[in-house]
Amino acid sequence: MADRPRQGFGTLELVLVGVALCVMVALGIFAASAITQSASSGGTPTPAASPAALALEPVKPDAVAPAPVAAGDQVAQQWVRDLSTRTGISETAMRAYASAVLRIGQEQPACRLGWSTLAAIGGIESGHGTEGGAYLLPDGRTSQPILGPALDGTNGFAAIRSTAESVPWHGDLAWDHAVGPMQFIPSTWERWESDGNKDGVNDPSNIFDAAYAAGRYLCTTGDLSTGTGWSQAVFSYNHSEDYVRSVLAFANDYATRGQRE
Repeated sequence: MADRPRQGFGTLELVLVGVALCVMVALGIFAASAITQSASSGGTPTPAASPAALALEPVKPDAVAPAPVAAGDQVAQQWVRDLSTRTGISETAMRAYASAVLRIGQEQPACRLGWSTLAAIGGIESGHGTEGGAYLLPDGRTSQPILGPALDGTNGFAAIRSTAESVPWHGDLAWDHAVGPMQFIPSTWERWESDGNKDGVNDPSNIFDAAYAAGRYLCTTGDLSTGTGWSQAVFSYNHSEDYVRSVLAFANDYATRGQRE
């Protein structure tokens, strides 16, 4: 869940130390996200003013994540394989993040999204679709449902009742749960639902659909190539400074690992 750190945040201190020399975002970092469990999320994404401390500067050119390479209207398979090998992200997830970047780059070029931010959010939210023993099928669907805790008003979560539309996604007749590899709250998915793989189905449990929807959601805040724009986008996704810093750490790590040696 957006509010629940995953293991691996030990890299946070390392990356934040490196913030002085490569503080991220820009061409290669994507603000994405799951749509958090906090009371401030789950509805229309209103641009939230980022704390001044999180107005991060763009990453230096030598640390920018390599841009996806297109092959027709798809992502080049060799690029996907290379980046998957360097980052440890599965080819299916990497293709989903890069496909969303290419498509949104055509539709909203002023947003300047990058795959490494989407990858950071996907890694934090579900381990790129592997939370709880799940894995990604070739078409992008998760092998089993990935559900967040019940949004029942306890443990700092919002209280959101399930609906007839959301029950089939999580099976809880009383309370909603965030769903899928990008952990969308159902009410937010209803607003931003997307068909990322163009199969005619908008499925929050399909990483192609979820990554594309997350990118569209984040682009509502404007230009993500600036530190202020990027941190504002991620903060609007989850109103938590810790979350923004964690996404920064993950994205910087992926961007760095994505470079050729």
